[in-house]
Amino acid sequence: MAQYFQVHPKDPQQRLIRRAVEIIRQGGLIVYPTDSGYAFACQLDNKDALERIRRIRQLGDAHNFTLVCIDLSQIATFAKINNEAFRLIKTLTPGPFTFILPATRETPRRLQHSKRKTIGIRLPNNPITMALVEELQEPLFSSTLILPGHEDAMSDPEDIRARLEKEVDLILDAGPVAYQPTTIIGFTEARPELIRQGKGTVDGLF
Repeated sequence: MAQYFQVHPKDPQQRLIRRAVEIIRQGGLIVYPTDSGYAFACQLDNKDALERIRRIRQLGDAHNFTLVCIDLSQIATFAKINNEAFRLIKTLTPGPFTFILPATRETPRRLQHSKRKTIGIRLPNNPITMALVEELQEPLFSSTLILPGHEDAMSDPEDIRARLEKEVDLILDAGPVAYQPTTIIGFTEARPELIRQGKGTVDGLF
């Protein structure tokens, strides 16, 4: 049965953040809010939690998973960033963007796209997300809380609790968070590519 913490959306209680990170480090799978909706999260090297996400979401090998990072220097450990990518990411973050980048050798293969060897990277504009990553001191493995047969992520923490309290170890309730998909930008070709226009604005950048 999942634990359930009510967290202030703008000024998260540090004791709850510390406890959430303890659960993550102990192998737990959590549900947490981002700037684009609720998502699953676990530790980077947690194979069991990753498989739990795959099972709950019914995901195949071709899914692009995401690492939530604290800053650009942390991104550079797990993704290859050229000068253009660096400038664009610095301009757009923190914010509701997902950047698809070539993975480095530091990125576990199970987290990479099975054919393209890429990884999704995020620097969200959300106090709870950033508090978690800062306390954890490493990227947070993340996947949007979209259940099979649905196009949108779940947005109401009470509904999430009713549906998933036996599937996850912790739910961080920051109140309802409307799902707005991130804008996805790829850096696997010679030039940046707008893969999906979402919440993040890129006017004049492409």
